Formats: sequence, structure tokens, C-alpha cells
Amino acid sequence: MATIELTGENFESSVAENDTLFVDFWASWCGPCRQFAPTYETASEANPDLTFGSVNTEEQHALASAAQISSIPTLMVFRKGILVFSQAGALPPPALDELITAVRGLDMDDVRRQIAAQA
Repeated sequence: MATIELTGENFESSVAENDTLFVDFWASWCGPCRQFAPTYETASEANPDLTFGSVNTEEQHALASAAQISSIPTLMVFRKGILVFSQAGALPPPALDELITAVRGLDMDDVRRQIAAQA
């Protein structure tokens, strides 16, 4: 599956409607973002059961601000509507593959219990 463009209009519904959503916050002027883009696209094609989206921070200032993006690229992962990963920096392909495996293996009942315990 190709990467989908996320905007302020479709971000929340994309998080809610997709079991697992990877989100890459990027900008065209950002060298590390351009370096990470092929890795991200390859991962999206290799994992068609997952959804990969991207947010152009130049065009989506309000969304980037709402997500508290202070450095790009930033990768976020939502699973069942819950933010389970957020990290700035371009991941090399093996690290992205490890992250995908880890996210697939999450026990979401346990994640919800941990969130409830922190609240």
C-alpha cells in the first residue's frame, strides 16, 4: 500500500479507522526527511496490512503543532487509536523493521492497563 497523505481534515479519522497507523512528519527542505522517505515507502509496500501516512509539516502547520512536532523527521505509531511510539530522527531500515515487528507484537490490553495505571 502506498503512503497516504494526512492532513488536519483526515488525521483523526485515519487514527480511528486504522488498526495500525505509522505517521511520518516531514518537510521537503529537510535532508534527513528526504533520506528516510525511500525507507519509509519500502516499508509501506512490504507491509500492506499496515497503514503508512505522511504529514507535510510545511503545509500542515496546525497539525504538526497539535502533535507537538519540534524536530523532523518524526515518526509516530498509533495502534487501535493509541499513540504507542513517537521519536524524532530518521530510522535506518533494520530499525524500522524492528519497530514494525514490535508494534505488531504489542499486547494492547496490557498497554491500556498501563495507561490507566498512569492516569
